[in-house]
Amino acid sequence: MEHIKNGDQLLLVLEALSNPYRLKIVAILQKERKYVSQLARELGISRPLLYLHLQKLENAKLINGHHEISEDGKAMKYYELIPFYLPLTEELITDLADSVTIKKRKE
Repeated sequence: MEHIKNGDQLLLVLEALSNPYRLKIVAILQKERKYVSQLARELGISRPLLYLHLQKLENAKLINGHHEISEDGKAMKYYELIPFYLPLTEELITDLADSVTIKKRKE
């Protein structure tokens, strides 16, 4: 995982990891890469719901997806974990807090 450069990136990663299914996906992919149908079966969720979770993890640059063609000619999308280390400390939060984008509400 690339170094987190600002508060918005930190929030993207924390949001991606703030869901039990996404934590389970990270744990599964840490052991070995999987294709979508394998992941859906292992997690017991539909592929459309799985894709939503995968997109969050991919946007945060925690996983990477790519297509491969199987021996029988089927296109299969595989996902693998991008190794990361995130020492979440008060210093990191302090360093990045000023770079968080806060959207102002319309009054």
